[in-house]
Amino acid sequence: MNPHTAPSVTGSIRLWLRAEALLIFIAAIAFYAHSGAGWGRFAALFLVPDLSLLAYLVGPRAGAMTYNLAHSSVGPLALAAAAQLGVIPAGALPLACIWLAHVGFDRTLGYGLKYPTAFGHTHLGAIGKDALAVRPATLQPAT
Repeated sequence: MNPHTAPSVTGSIRLWLRAEALLIFIAAIAFYAHSGAGWGRFAALFLVPDLSLLAYLVGPRAGAMTYNLAHSSVGPLALAAAAQLGVIPAGALPLACIWLAHVGFDRTLGYGLKYPTAFGHTHLGAIGKDALAVRPATLQPAT
């Protein structure tokens, strides 16, 4: 799969997904603020999900799988639910908010879930050097 044929959303659907991500980012920050946890913790942990990028040292398939696990909303929402239901300590709820804020922030910027073919192939379109190769095709008017 090359960047010209990597499946991704385009046009208004892509804009809607990014707008949705922005609202997720804002909501996660609001819930975090309501939790009363310190903003130093937020700053210190906000980029922790990006440590999943280290799996790309093993290869693109392992990198994509690990990145997607760390950058899907499923993980932080499951963590939040478990904390709310008392399955795990309630102190995990601010961590879920930080994690979800990170996911929303990345998606707002256009960093989607990765395909195992290359780091630059995401469900929201090509990024990085792959985006430069695709750019002329994406400038065509939407139909």
